[in-house]
Amino acid sequence: MDGRVIVVGGGVAGMSCAITLKKAGIEPLIIERSSQLGGNAANWHKLFPTFDSRENIVDPIVNTVAKLGIRVLYNEEVERINPKGVMLKNGRNYYADTVVVCTGYELFDARRKEEYGYGIYKNVFTTADIERMFNQNCVQTAQGTAPKRVAFLHCVGSRDEKVGNSYCSKVCCITGVKQAIEIKQMYPDCEIFNFYMDIRMFGPGYEELYKKAQVEHNIHFIRGRISEASPTIDNRIQIKAEDTLVGRPLKMTVDMFVLIIGMQAGANNKDFALCRGLKQAPNRFMEPLDPFWNNTASGCSNIFYAGAVTAPKNIGESINEGVAAAMKVIEKMSD
Repeated sequence: MDGRVIVVGGGVAGMSCAITLKKAGIEPLIIERSSQLGGNAANWHKLFPTFDSRENIVDPIVNTVAKLGIRVLYNEEVERINPKGVMLKNGRNYYADTVVVCTGYELFDARRKEEYGYGIYKNVFTTADIERMFNQNCVQTAQGTAPKRVAFLHCVGSRDEKVGNSYCSKVCCITGVKQAIEIKQMYPDCEIFNFYMDIRMFGPGYEELYKKAQVEHNIHFIRGRISEASPTIDNRIQIKAEDTLVGRPLKMTVDMFVLIIGMQAGANNKDFALCRGLKQAPNRFMEPLDPFWNNTASGCSNIFYAGAVTAPKNIGESINEGVAAAMKVIEKMSD
């Protein structure tokens, strides 16, 4: 088959799309804004719900891209998309018969929730910070000590109309459960509390892992929002919350306060939507042509979507959508 396809984004969706295209005889070009492939998934230590390492899941996909000789343009960001190709931030244009948008999501900036003190108080962290600590095999307080009590707060930046994100980020609950178990395995005597609005375990094995966290690891789950956090004289964090199941307020001091941050739409989506036929959904993610039969198609026949560019998704879903989008491209080019 002849024809060139530009894949915007080198995360797991973009890579799986490019690999499928290459094996079908179509030459893809991946345009990646960072210096490496893998997207957000490249920053994770272990993946839920199996606790497989990133090296076993993401790295083989990266290696396959290299083995197949797929061309990758690193450190370049796409500003505009059109039916004939893309325009980069530097003004350069790349032309193609088809474009597959796999730009994924951005993590919510926890500093927007000032009441929780991220970026202000020591020992307030995000799940992304904790994941970096796992990669370094060193989860500890700002003082360099092992935590004896840790509190996780779910839904930071998700299901929150005050910050403009009324949707559920889908994978936050299982992320909080996974990280709580990992910390408990690292420090068996550590007390761990998860504060939540609702526990949403949508995927296979997720509900079982939630039960395992409680039964086997003695991790506590408290239904209630934390209203504020403040530092103590010894740099611990005091949190105020309400246990809505028993209907009473509570106050607790912890060594580490972890904010489980959600996904939000990429900042470039508003520029992508300037292309005729493309549009953003009310949640600012890109809106597919149809959520059932054409969830990888856009309103433009030459532009497709894959992965979390259209909604929060886990790694498996993103990989599958990358393949599905590639098959749509192959079908189109075969006409």
